[in-house]
This record gives sequence, C-alpha cells and structure tokens, in this order.
Amino acid sequence: MASAYAHIAFTPAVRAEQHRLGSAHLYDRALANDTRTGAWLGPRETAFIEARDGVFQGTVTEDGWPYVQFRGGAPGFLKVLDAQTIAYADYSGNRQYISTGNLRGNDRISILAIDFARARRLKLLGRATISEDPALIARLQGDGPMAERAVVIAVAAFDWNCSRHIPRRLTEAEHRALP
Repeated sequence: MASAYAHIAFTPAVRAEQHRLGSAHLYDRALANDTRTGAWLGPRETAFIEARDGVFQGTVTEDGWPYVQFRGGAPGFLKVLDAQTIAYADYSGNRQYISTGNLRGNDRISILAIDFARARRLKLLGRATISEDPALIARLQGDGPMAERAVVIAVAAFDWNCSRHIPRRLTEAEHRALP
C-alpha cells in the first residue's frame, strides 16, 4: 500500500476499526513512511489507466452525501497528462450536472478503475478542477462529439487494491478476441 493513500484513507475511525479487528499491524509500515505529498504515477499505472474504457467516480455533495457516477468511453478516454495529473473530456449526459456541481463545491474526487478480465483494480484519490479551455478539451475528446468541459485531476494518492472478489467479466472486444 502506498503511504500517501494510507495517510488519506486511514482516518482515526478507520485505524480504530483496524485495531478492533486485528489488521492495524498490516498497515503500520505504510503509515510510518511520511510520504503525504502527491503521488507519482509510473508506467504501470499510466498503462492501466489509459487502457480503461470506464471508471467509477466518486464525488461529495455539499451536504456530505457520496455520489458515484460511471464515466466511460473508448479505451484511453482517461488520459495521464503527467506523473501527477489525469484528465478526461466531460460530455453532456442527462444534464443533471451532479458531478460537475459537486466538484465545483468540493474538489475531492475518487476514481475506481477496474480491469474485470484480469482482476486488477486501482484506486485514486485527488482534487479535480473543471476546465472549459477549448485547447484542453480538444486534446482530450478524441473523435466523438464536442465535449462540454474537461475534468482535470491532481492525483493525491493511489493504491493497487486486492483482486479478491473481483468478478471476471469481458468487454465485447475482449470476448471477440477469444479463440
């Protein structure tokens, strides 16, 4: 587990639960490293992120309610701009703008990226900004319809998560590629 992730996710209530249930010792080393500033995405994380055709995104309402939304597109819709920044083009959907409104009020965001076929999962925590810069939107959107905005995420932490209990599922393209 990455130290930056542990320092964000392991709040006092979480640590108390880890102690109560006997797993606290498993995470002591991650907390002993005082690497709280930023997270650097390496080649493994970059390749994984850019291969996804969808991710689950969590934001928080002004009242503190979690809101989870699926974001998807062609593989590569989520782009790594540099070792600490990811972004995607945001398209008009049902025009409720819940995620957009949440991020304008509270920039904290969580991304859960899953490769169901290979049972791999990457969790990312960060701070998002909404950009209406036409050059950035053009860089992110690809060949589809015109995006309304870009969501740019400064990655604060990430963690490769346990593959246990991930159901095996294939995309249509993965299924067609089988012998």
